[in-house]
Amino acid sequence: MSNFQNTSSSSIIFLLTGVPGLEAFHTWISAPFCFLYVIALSGNSLILYAIVTQPSLHEPMYYFLSMLSTTDLGLSVSTLVTMLGIFWFNAGEISFNACLSQMFFIKLFTVMESSVLLAMAFDRFVAISNPLRYATILTDSRITQIGVAIVIRGTLTLTPMVALLTRLSFCRSHVLHHSYCFHPDVMKLSCTDTRINNAVGLTAMISTVGVDSILIPVSYVLITKIVLSIASPEDRKKGFSTCISHIGAVAVFYIPLISLSFVHRFGKRVPAYVHTMIANTYLLIPPVMNPIIYSVKTKQIRKAVIKILHSKDT
Repeated sequence: MSNFQNTSSSSIIFLLTGVPGLEAFHTWISAPFCFLYVIALSGNSLILYAIVTQPSLHEPMYYFLSMLSTTDLGLSVSTLVTMLGIFWFNAGEISFNACLSQMFFIKLFTVMESSVLLAMAFDRFVAISNPLRYATILTDSRITQIGVAIVIRGTLTLTPMVALLTRLSFCRSHVLHHSYCFHPDVMKLSCTDTRINNAVGLTAMISTVGVDSILIPVSYVLITKIVLSIASPEDRKKGFSTCISHIGAVAVFYIPLISLSFVHRFGKRVPAYVHTMIANTYLLIPPVMNPIIYSVKTKQIRKAVIKILHSKDT
């Protein structure tokens, strides 16, 4: 059995892995991931550009969509370097501080995305329940305050979780079983008691993503109640149609997240490469799918994107 010296966190070099058991196919595996990154980066950048440059999109709903695209870009960039570095160049080494930084930003953008989805649910509730006062309730300054609150919320809840990792010492293997720094992965390598870390990490996620996952369905129960009280079938249909894109965005965020949680908790006999592939794709599904969902299901976004693409061709 290998012996590993007790190592202080500041001097540690972790080794990220690609897909365990499929190392010989990393070049081939990188192709679909590279394709997904291109879609995520170009799609969200296009949505952001459309919202910034098209005056018709300067409305609360689209300001929140720009926040969603920004978090999706951040989530994509957070894993881009290490994931493609491993697949293309077998460059798996990462310092402890760099690992902490990557972990923090992955968690931050995940929490921010959940918070933005909650804010968008509130936006839809206000638009449907009080359409005449919609613009006066969600003013530009109030939307800015919501955006700042989202960043502060994520930063304050996640900083203790990441900072507490510096108290750990590592006397086991320094090999991480993902293509990016995954919080539970790092704690498994520690020879220090991690109960405090587990408690703080669980509290951080419950108080953010957990709370949001309850409040979003509650908001849709209220929205459904309001829409069903509308006399006109045409107006009811219109009310529900304004929520379809947001419901799709909620689904592509929470379903992969819940699937990953179940696999890590109950899939002990599942091959290691299945864990890794799900962990890699769950961070890419929302950034890839959200621009597609909003471009297909939201007429104003679709028209703006087509207008921009046509202007580039001329």
